[in-house]
Amino acid sequence: MKLILSVILTFATLGCSTTGSSVNTVKKVEIEKFMGDWYVLAGRFTFLEVDVHNGLEKYTWNQDQKRIDVEFTYNKGAVGGPQKSIPQKAWIYNQETKAHWKVSPFWPLKFDYLIVELDENYRWTAIGVPDQKYLWIMARDWRNPEGTIQEAIKRLEAKGYDTKNLVRVPQQWPVAAH
Repeated sequence: MKLILSVILTFATLGCSTTGSSVNTVKKVEIEKFMGDWYVLAGRFTFLEVDVHNGLEKYTWNQDQKRIDVEFTYNKGAVGGPQKSIPQKAWIYNQETKAHWKVSPFWPLKFDYLIVELDENYRWTAIGVPDQKYLWIMARDWRNPEGTIQEAIKRLEAKGYDTKNLVRVPQQWPVAAH
């Protein structure tokens, strides 16, 4: 019971606010282009994302529910470690830009998910929260992670986003599989 309460209290402090955001999102996201696989290359992560290798977020538009189904998979502890999965649901909160979502790892919790930066060709993205405590840099391709991370950092810093204390996520996939 203590563990469940601790998890709920921790999630309750993960940036649930919908007002007072000091983070500017991108001006427009084409949801159809955003759907698909995103390799998690670096970030400041939640307690659920410790010792992640081969982190992969998959976004699928759920037409029946008018939401985005999110599947975060990773290997725990090493590239060959046990595979873990964290399913989530997301709803587009800002219908005009489609860059502010509400994401739920489980009911009744919903957290802000801000698309802070996005490559013009949807090759990489940076996701944040209003208080900038968490940050995820993701790309369509897991190869050349440092070049992609540096490009994202440059653009994030130009808009005043905190890029300190980023953790790199090891990515090693069979070339034929991905």
